[in-house]
Parts: sequence; C-alpha cells; structure tokens
Amino acid sequence: MTFSGFSFIFWRVMQFVTVIPIMGMLAYFVHGYDEINALTPRSILVLFIVSVLAAAWVVGTLFLYARAKHSAGFVAFVDLLFVGAFIGGVYELRGVTDTDCTHSRFENSGLYASLGPLAVSTGSWRVQVDKSCAMLKASFALGIMNCIFFFITCIFALLVHRHYDKRDRVVVKRETHTSRHGHRSHRSRSPRHSHHSRRSYV
Repeated sequence: MTFSGFSFIFWRVMQFVTVIPIMGMLAYFVHGYDEINALTPRSILVLFIVSVLAAAWVVGTLFLYARAKHSAGFVAFVDLLFVGAFIGGVYELRGVTDTDCTHSRFENSGLYASLGPLAVSTGSWRVQVDKSCAMLKASFALGIMNCIFFFITCIFALLVHRHYDKRDRVVVKRETHTSRHGHRSHRSRSPRHSHHSRRSYV
C-alpha cells in the first residue's frame, strides 16, 4: 500500500471517530422533538443529516477501499462535497459559539430560546439545558474538525488516483510494446518460411 493510500485510510478512521458522536448527540435532539411532535430546528437538523450521510460514506469507502481506490477521483469529488456540506451545517449552528453553557447564563441566551419545547419540562421528557448546550458545542467543534478531515482525504484520494492512473498507463504501454514486437517477429518469419517452401518444391 502506498503512503497516500495508508494516509487516506487513517484519516477515514478519524472521520468515523468524529462523525459518529455528532450523529449520536444530534439524534438525541431529533428524537426529543419527535417525541413531543415538534419540528427540529434547522440549526440542528442540517448538521444531523450531513453527519448521517457522511457516516454512511465513510463506512462504505473504508470497507470497499480495494474498489474505491480505482475510482479515487470520484471519491475525492464526493469528499469535497462533504467539505461544503459540513461548512453549511456548522454555519447553521454558529449561534452556539457565543453561548456560555453555565446553567443560568444559558437560560438567558438566544440559543436557549431557539430550543423551544426542549428547553423546558414537557411531560415526561426533560432535557437539562446545560447538557444541551455542551452537546451542541461539541457537535459544532466536531463539525469544524470534519471540514478539515474531509478536505485532507480529498487531497489523498487525488494522490491515490494519480498513482493508479500512472500505473495503468505503464501497463498499457508495456502491452502495446509486446504486441508490436510479436507483430514484427511474425513478419520476419514469413519470408523465411516461404523461401524454405520454394527450396523444398525445387
């Protein structure tokens, strides 16, 4: 395995380790809003959807790396799309950056108000507001990390594509050279064979 291939796998594993917590923490909110029949805020939903798709993509390209390396150009393109998607998800959740997650200060913040029903007691469902703030901040930070990680794997995927593209060209050149050599040898044998036939005939 080449250095670029090994590096690609390493950063893919790092993506898996950081995307799964985002998906899990934001699923906590999505499930909570679903339980009380309320719409999940866009700031949470966008990053959640991106993390779910990214997790599926990461797992797929890890287990199918032997095939994916031959279409590394496409893999790099999709990774670049995920860079943009994570930037969009992080941008939607940007309100958490100015929030202090201590209990009293969080209750007076705009983010607390945006959580709507999950910020207060609703039947049997209760979310501690400071815990909510901490999970959203962690998701925000991990989202920024994945913007960087997916850009790195995009670069390494391009290097893998370049490596295998060069190797395929070498193989094609060797096959072409062998074919020409065989053709020449065949042509050189034909006159000898015909000359030998004449001598036998005479």
